[in-house]
Amino acid sequence: MRFNVFATGSTVVLLAATLVAQPQQQTQPPQQKAPVKPDFVIPKPDGAASAQPPAASSDTYVIGPADTLAITVVDEVDLTRKYLVETDGSITMPYIGRVRAAGLTIEDLRKRITEALQKDWIKNPQVLVGVEQYKARSVLVTGAVRAPQRVTLTGLTMSLLEALTLAGSPTSSAANEVTVVRAPKPGQKEPETITVDRRDLEVGRAGRDVVLEDGDIINVPEAKKFYVSGAVKNTGALVYESGMTVARALVLAGGLTDRGSDRRVTIKREVGGKVQEISAKLSDRVLPNDEIVFGQRLF
Repeated sequence: MRFNVFATGSTVVLLAATLVAQPQQQTQPPQQKAPVKPDFVIPKPDGAASAQPPAASSDTYVIGPADTLAITVVDEVDLTRKYLVETDGSITMPYIGRVRAAGLTIEDLRKRITEALQKDWIKNPQVLVGVEQYKARSVLVTGAVRAPQRVTLTGLTMSLLEALTLAGSPTSSAANEVTVVRAPKPGQKEPETITVDRRDLEVGRAGRDVVLEDGDIINVPEAKKFYVSGAVKNTGALVYESGMTVARALVLAGGLTDRGSDRRVTIKREVGGKVQEISAKLSDRVLPNDEIVFGQRLF
């Protein structure tokens, strides 16, 4: 009997000790549902840090001097950095020294670096090459823009509208037509000239913008003028448009006054050094430097 009591007491003591030593169980929070994957990802703002290696640019781009390359060798911090292509067309990397880069495509350079590392230094190196800054290419913007200058093509491609914006945009005296003169291709004798209506660019009309190439010369000429006087709401010099008619000139002049007449129109035009007055209809063409005079109604 004493043995049974002792055993029972021991069991109580051990049970009590177990309860004291065992921490109280925490109430588990309800299991959260997995987040719903969005249909799209909002891009990070410029300058945001990213743990991803630089993405390779188009394999067709040919590297040139002054380009800045972002080269990643996976798990090799000494090799992963930005490299400036020097004036002789080469870059200098740890371990392998000077590597020719200019004149190669992105993919060609990646293969060359991979082979050089694999030969003596790293087994199966994983190499990524991208262009951090494009400095090898530029276009020249001249004429009636606020800041005529040589514009560097900082991206793989640049449009005509982007180049005009970087040059300060056309001035108020600029013509509506913009020309792009491009160096002749192999087998061509004459340079190519592309003419674009600036209004089409500004409204974003599809297919009217031009993808620029290295060495393009962009010219925004000063607008040609014509003059309107007489019984119209706005007299003075106006910007001439190619193919302009008297009717279009009247619209640009704000229309007739209360006493104006579209049947009493004359054009003063210089011919052979002398000014002639020509009776005109609304459908007649206007030339640069013409003065269109709208007369008044008789009654």
